[in-house]
This record gives sequence, C-alpha cells and structure tokens, in this order.
Amino acid sequence: MIFVVVGGYSGRKVRALDDYFVAGRRAPTLLIVGTLVASVFSTTIFLGEAGFTYDGQLGPYILLPGIAVAGYVYGALLFGTFLRRSRAPTVADFFGQRFNSRRVQQVAGITIILGLGGYLLVVTQGAAILLSDLTALSYYESLVLAWLSYTAFTLYAGSRGVIITDTLMFLLFLGATVAFVYVLMDQFGGVTTAVEKLTAEQIKPDLTAWHGTIGPGTGWPTALDFFIWVVVIDAAWGVVYAVSPWQASRHLMARDEHVVVRSAIYACFAVILIQLLVYAAGGFINLAKPDITPSETVILWAAKNLVPELLGALLLAGIIAAALSSASTFLSLVGFSVSNDVPRSSGGLTLGKTRLAVLATGVLVLVASFLVPPNVFWITLFIGTVFASAWGPVGFMSIWSKRITADAAYWGIIAGFFGNVVPAALVYFGWISLPSYFDPAVLGVIASVVTIVLVSRRGEVSEVEAAYRQRLHETPAEDRDAAKLRTTLIAPVLLVLYGLLMPFVLLYGYVLPYQRGAGELAADGGIDFAGAEALFAFGPAILFIPLGLVSTWVVWRRYRPLSD
Repeated sequence: MIFVVVGGYSGRKVRALDDYFVAGRRAPTLLIVGTLVASVFSTTIFLGEAGFTYDGQLGPYILLPGIAVAGYVYGALLFGTFLRRSRAPTVADFFGQRFNSRRVQQVAGITIILGLGGYLLVVTQGAAILLSDLTALSYYESLVLAWLSYTAFTLYAGSRGVIITDTLMFLLFLGATVAFVYVLMDQFGGVTTAVEKLTAEQIKPDLTAWHGTIGPGTGWPTALDFFIWVVVIDAAWGVVYAVSPWQASRHLMARDEHVVVRSAIYACFAVILIQLLVYAAGGFINLAKPDITPSETVILWAAKNLVPELLGALLLAGIIAAALSSASTFLSLVGFSVSNDVPRSSGGLTLGKTRLAVLATGVLVLVASFLVPPNVFWITLFIGTVFASAWGPVGFMSIWSKRITADAAYWGIIAGFFGNVVPAALVYFGWISLPSYFDPAVLGVIASVVTIVLVSRRGEVSEVEAAYRQRLHETPAEDRDAAKLRTTLIAPVLLVLYGLLMPFVLLYGYVLPYQRGAGELAADGGIDFAGAEALFAFGPAILFIPLGLVSTWVVWRRYRPLSD
C-alpha cells in the first residue's frame, strides 16, 4: 500500500509525455541505481536461482566472477551514454531515429511486447502465488491484488512513479536480504564454518566445489561442460544488462551522462552483493534441511522456519516487492511500445492516449493471467537472453559501425530473435539437444551478426543516418565538467579496488574452509594455490581490474574539460 501511495503521489508532477516516458530526464544516481537493480530482480533470484544453488551449484555461483554484471559497465560506456544523448522517449524509438526508419522502431517495439509481455505475465502470476501462499487470499484474489498494486501507480505516474517505487523496493529487499543472511549465517556458525561443514559432510555431491554438482542426472556431463555453459549464459546476460529495454531504458531518465556511468557501476556492485547473499543462503540452508521440495521454495522455507518471525515477514515482503518492481517496469515498457513504437506514426500521441495504452496492456495481462496456467514456463523462452540476440548486435553496431544499414538493423533484430527462440523452444520440448557452446543465445547472436553483415553489403547508409550517428559521438558541453568528472571517476576506481580485494575475501572466506573440509590443504596447512577453487578466486582480479582501468581511461578521455 505504501508503494501505491508513493507512486500515485509522484504522478501529480507528471505534466507531459517526457515526464511519463522518461521521468523528465532529471533522475539522480540513487534513483537510477534503484530502478536498474529492482527491474532486473524479480522472484527469479529469490526462488529459482536460490533453488539452483541449493540443489548443488553453490560453489560456482560464489567463486566464478561476475561476467554478467560487467555488462552494466561496458553497456553504459558503449551504449547507454549515447542512448541518453539521443533524447529518445524509448529505446525502440532510438533505433527508429538512428536508422531513420519507422519499421526498425516497430520491429524493436514488437520484440518488447512479445518478450516483456510474457515476462510480465509470469511475474504477475509469481507474485500472486507468493501472496496466496503467505495470506488467506485465494490465488485468483491474489492475482487481482498483485495486478492492482503495480498497475495503479504505473498507469497514473508512468516512469516517474516506477523509478521512485523501484528504489524504495530495492532498499527494502536489499536491507531485508542483508539482515536475513546475517541471522542465518550466525545460526550456522559463520560462513567459514558452514563452508567447511558442507564440504566435509558432502550433503550434496560437490555442492561447494567450483563446478558444483555435475554428472549423471544433471545437464552437464563434465566440469568443462558446466564451465562453458556458465560462461555463455553469463556473457549473454551481460549483453542483456547492457542493451535490453528494461535496463538500457533507465539511462534515458538520468540527469546527465555522469549519472549514467556512476549508476551503472554502482548497480554492478549492488547486484553482486545481493547475488552473493542469496546464493550463499540458498546453498547453506542444506545444513538445516537438505530435502526441501520444490527447491525453489528454499528461501521461503527458511524465512518461515529459521529466522525470527518479524525478519522472515520483512524478507517475504521484500521478495514480493522485487516481483512488483519488475512488473511495474515491464508494464510501463510494453505500454509505451504499444502507444509509441508499434503504430504507423506516433504523431498526435498524448498523455491520455499513452495511459489508455498502458491500461489496455495491463487488462490484457490480467485476463491472460486468469486463462494461462501459472506453470507454463515456456513463456520465459521469450525473455532474458533473447534480447542479447535480437538487440545486442544491432545496439552496439548502431553506435560503433559506420556500415550497418536500416535494412540490416531490421532483419538483424528479426534473425536474432528467431535464431534464439526457435532452437530454445526445440530444446525445451525435447526435440533436439545442443552442446553447451551452442546455447540458443549464441545461435541467435550469430544469426543476427551474419544477417547484418550480409544485408549491409547490399545497401548503403544514408546521409541522414551517418549524420545522426556522428552527432551521437559529440560529448555534450555540459558533461565536460571538472567537478562532475572527479565524482564520476570514483566509481571505476572502486572497480579496481574490488578486483584487488575480492580474491583475498574468497581465498580466506571460502577456499581455505573448503580445502580444510575436503582435506586438500597444502603441506604447511595453508591454502593450496594449485587447487581449482583457489585459481578461480582470482577471477574478480582478472575481470574487474582491467575493466576498472579501461573505464577510468574512457571516462577521463570522454569527459575531461577541453582546456585539459
């Protein structure tokens, strides 16, 4: 109710389409960080991913570096800042402007409707399942309540309401998660004790090893298969964080480009923190009860049985808030595409018409939520990594390629979309099987890139397109500010510090107790640095130190005052 009231109140200041679509382009760093993190976290991490680590993948999810979250950083530097320069109302609209093509905008908008519309349906049903499980309400009553909770303020306040409530929800589930994991770890004797005990007792095979549980009965015959799968999936999600509509669109609301860069890097840290906390909790709950079924309910079970009632209720509220925050983002984006991107022309678009489009979208999702069984997980095939395939190549090439044509962008989006969805559907229904290195996301990217190259060879870039791209590479004078630059440079320096410090945290907080439990310590009783787990502990240094240094150089070169 608090979120509905706050979101509704913020809608009082919505006077024009710019306020409704992009919050007036005045959002500070905190609000952009809040909406970036809240819109990417739904029930998925607290249910699905926590269940995954509980089932056997604790080790890799703690030890392997955050390849995916690096997408926030390079996404902001290589795409997000340029997207903001366009001052487009939506990301699909940016593609239309960049390629001087309404049909490119339309096909991008259609992918948003298909992908995020399906995601909105799943998130709405997930929130309803949670509410019905935690209250006396029936599933259908919970469905209506969940729908009303996010639709009310999204409809009235648009993006302005969404980013404010997203930030409040982010702070809620962040605080609740930190408190929950702290109490949980205290019960298990601390992190190092828990890791050592899980390793020594082998409650689940290789639960704490760098590759987790593999072999018969799993999707990975060998450790190498699992490693390839993780790298491919993480790389694909990195592109999702960089260019997907529910992430990149947040940059359009930023006060300036410095906010874009800072927010992306701080969001990277926030996501890493929450992921480590939730993954650790999911795996460590095996010490209390190793046979929770279904495994997706592991965090819910712990909230009800392992922590004080008030804290458990706070965490459950945070999980529901995570679901509603994602739902509000998806509803706004789908509604915006319905009103602005897909029609033949956006001329004559008004605030009232846009609100009607958002309402119509919401009503259709509510009706579908009643008609479609809540366990149809095939819908998720149209989300997530499909945007890495359909939007990734076109997104980056729209900024950095002089040769990509409008036709190539159009067919590249289509090829990337179906190049991912079709094989993913075939795999899901068991009609084909694919090796780890041919994940549908990879196939989609290949299809998109090949299509773009071939079609671009048969056409020419117009003078209008070339001039528009050239303007995107002109840094706004107001962003060449020494004071802003000094503040912004703090963020990439923190990436370097994280890369320097995190290996020590992993080595002494995870690897040492792991090796102690597995009986693999060095002859002198210390860490055996030849062990695979010890080597993977240096992953953050390998990834984030160069990322921080390159980011520092790019930020300095791009935003330094011309007098320097």
